[in-house]
Amino acid sequence: MAVALALFTRDLRVRDNPVLVAASRAEEVLPVFVVDDAIRSTAYLSANKAAFLIAALADLDEGLRRAGGELVLRGGDTVDEVCRLVRRYSVEQVHIAEDVSAFSHRREERLRTRLAELGCGLEVHAGSVTVVAPGRITPSGGNDHFAVFTPYHRRWARVRARAPLAVPRGLRLPRGVAGEKVPSASDLAPGAVSPQLAPGGESAARRTARTWFTDGIEAYADLHDDLAADATSHLSPYLHFGCVSATELVHRSDLSTTGGAAFVRQLAWRDFHHQMLAVRPAITHRDYRPRHDRWADDEALLSAWREGRTGYPIVDAGMRQLAAQGWMHNRARLITASFLTKTLYLDWRHGAKHFLDLLADGDMANNQLNWQWVAGTGADTRPNRVLNPIRQARRYDPDGDYVRRWVPELAHLHGLDLHEPWRLPSDAAGYPARIVDHEQSARRFVAYRRGE
Repeated sequence: MAVALALFTRDLRVRDNPVLVAASRAEEVLPVFVVDDAIRSTAYLSANKAAFLIAALADLDEGLRRAGGELVLRGGDTVDEVCRLVRRYSVEQVHIAEDVSAFSHRREERLRTRLAELGCGLEVHAGSVTVVAPGRITPSGGNDHFAVFTPYHRRWARVRARAPLAVPRGLRLPRGVAGEKVPSASDLAPGAVSPQLAPGGESAARRTARTWFTDGIEAYADLHDDLAADATSHLSPYLHFGCVSATELVHRSDLSTTGGAAFVRQLAWRDFHHQMLAVRPAITHRDYRPRHDRWADDEALLSAWREGRTGYPIVDAGMRQLAAQGWMHNRARLITASFLTKTLYLDWRHGAKHFLDLLADGDMANNQLNWQWVAGTGADTRPNRVLNPIRQARRYDPDGDYVRRWVPELAHLHGLDLHEPWRLPSDAAGYPARIVDHEQSARRFVAYRRGE
């Protein structure tokens, strides 16, 4: 009896899952997830990601059981564990989603080599993690990827996304299959979980998406930068773990509306970063466009930024939201990242690591390349731009509600005092003094970048 193995990685869902659908065409299916020791041994699997992952795996198992199967969980080296299952159950074909990180590339090559030795095939499915597969569209000049978003988006928008796939039914497991017990989040990654972390899993993803398409997306173009309105989809953690399909989100969006078009544009940004990382894996830690920066080295400034006590309320509000929720509003991400790299002139890699430590949605493509965009070492066509935190606060939190939500010691202040408490004759309820003068620091940064 033909047996196929569906190896789940960053596609933890049963709906619109090309890997699961392809494997389900075999007479028997092994749905497998391996908690890889190589990932557990790194700092990448943080407490927040571990908590989100465990919830997602439990929900995936429930979804598979409703379809007639169950999740076979293993721990160890992914390639070794898959090969053990291939031998034991005479698996003829392994299915896996295409991904873009250096780790996933190495895993795929090792799998291909080892499985060939066992007489087993490997099928890698594009369009599972992204809408448009990396490399499917390339510039007309012959480069292997797009380095600027606008021309990429024009081409991306013309690609017809595949139709979403239904949940396969009547899955049949080989006789005697049993998975290991799902570990606790603390077993995977010690440390405190953000108290307001979103629940993981496909069920939570679909509830979030249902709310978004019912009540949120129409106003997205107008409100996506409004910090207090909190009018973004909150789907990013679910996209990172594949609890929801980006392709399905595109199909559910009405591109004839400004909100739908603006939302889908953000999904294109996600694909843009993935196609960059696919061909330049080192840009997770190396400058994409080196500016020969001589970053400052100041642990006190870095700690103040991490802890949300820079003395700039809009910056501190963003950093405190990150700590509390394992998530941060996108506009706040831009403001806090610009402050670190262009006001404090600290290396973007410090900020990227801190975000990865806390963000449930932090992945190597979007997190690292968004940081490089802000730092001026990435794909930004205006690498010397500096976001003034006061102007940003006045524009995107004009009434101060976002700051009051996350910086309670300033909740009694109103007007300009809220965003510039250093102008008050006395301290603002113990709120810290500014660690730097932004205007002076920004001028120094611009002069340095210009070679003055």
